[in-house]
Amino acid sequence: METTVQHQKQFQYAEAYISDMPVLKNIYLKTQHLENVDQNFGLPFLLTKNDREVLAFASLIVNEKDEIFFKIYDKNKMSATEKRNFFSRAEQYFKSNNTSNFRNPEQLKSSIRRMISWLNPE
Repeated sequence: METTVQHQKQFQYAEAYISDMPVLKNIYLKTQHLENVDQNFGLPFLLTKNDREVLAFASLIVNEKDEIFFKIYDKNKMSATEKRNFFSRAEQYFKSNNTSNFRNPEQLKSSIRRMISWLNPE
């Protein structure tokens, strides 16, 4: 009897850096069917990838009640379990980070405005 070896995809989690923004922008624009990023793009802080392809990212957002939360944008290339794992990782990161963008809504709004301005050339 032959044994079939299945290779599981290895997902890596990483902080989002400025160099990642063009890729994250493309994911956002495609998933939201937009031509330019808006305030809902937020401020990306964590991403997941498989090999070299970024599959999803978590982004800080300020809601209408001036509360900071995060939203995940993904390419729909992960299983439900992988999505839950990424959400859990993002939630853990979100809760443990005490920098201004994670705790001060006005600071986050300012950072998001600057990010949008940089990503949407005029």
